[in-house]
Amino acid sequence: MNQYPLSGTGVALVTPFKKGGAVDYAALEKIIENCLEGGVDFLVSLGTTGEAITLSSEECRAVLDFTLKINKGRLPLVVGLFGGNNTEQLLKKIKEFNFDGFDYIMSSSPSYSKPSQEGIYQHFMKIEEVSPLPIIIYNVPGRTASNMTADTIVSLAKASKKFVAVKEASGNVGQAGDILKNKPDSLAVLSGDDALTIPLMSLGATGVISVIANAFPFEFSEMVAAANEGDYGVARHFHELLLDIHPHLYLEGNPCGIKAAMHILGICENEVRLPLVPVSKETYQQLEEEIGNVKFSNKIT
Repeated sequence: MNQYPLSGTGVALVTPFKKGGAVDYAALEKIIENCLEGGVDFLVSLGTTGEAITLSSEECRAVLDFTLKINKGRLPLVVGLFGGNNTEQLLKKIKEFNFDGFDYIMSSSPSYSKPSQEGIYQHFMKIEEVSPLPIIIYNVPGRTASNMTADTIVSLAKASKKFVAVKEASGNVGQAGDILKNKPDSLAVLSGDDALTIPLMSLGATGVISVIANAFPFEFSEMVAAANEGDYGVARHFHELLLDIHPHLYLEGNPCGIKAAMHILGICENEVRLPLVPVSKETYQQLEEEIGNVKFSNKIT
């Protein structure tokens, strides 16, 4: 077993919508319960996959409160809506937020403005000053337009044990390796790319914050648990089982792909909010074909 308090399979929960765009709370309950039954280790509410940026502040709070209600303290819960490129505004948001029932916050690197590494470092240290909860650093340069280097991530972790994990989604295995080699023991490394989870865990990462686990919680959790136990034969089996699905989930953006997959599985509607649109008919059919090739180990009810 690994030493980190945050490890295994985390799920970046989608926010399901009804036709017309309203939040579908019945579907959200179904998604959460399916994840718990599938054996996931923690939940992330209102991250990128949760479409927080298209929800009003009132909707965000309602989704979080509903997730707290359904989870009932069964799994650790991460609140993931703390990103942006305005440091002072973000600090105000954190100070005013009611964190009762949550265990961690996840904050992405500042977007759009492309700050220097020193600017990124200072931004996160300001968050560290005001956050009442441990912090997961989220490095996702494909969305923020600036990469957090391994040195910056390691420096933050050495500066404060409040930085308990990094969701590393640069897609750069070499960078992840640098973080794993030089980080303090207090920092867990979590894969931010589903398809790279096993390669990163072979280097010492302890888990993942996953998109595909919304649809396949059992299979993905089994893969990660096996890797954490050093059984890479079992882990590789589940990795290969889902491998051909991954590319189609991102061809037309996330969470468009995962919502199409979940619709195919009968979990929720295939609805997103503008500026996102549902995937094309071609991508939907490709997902149907690949999902049809998977022999399911868990039943969606």
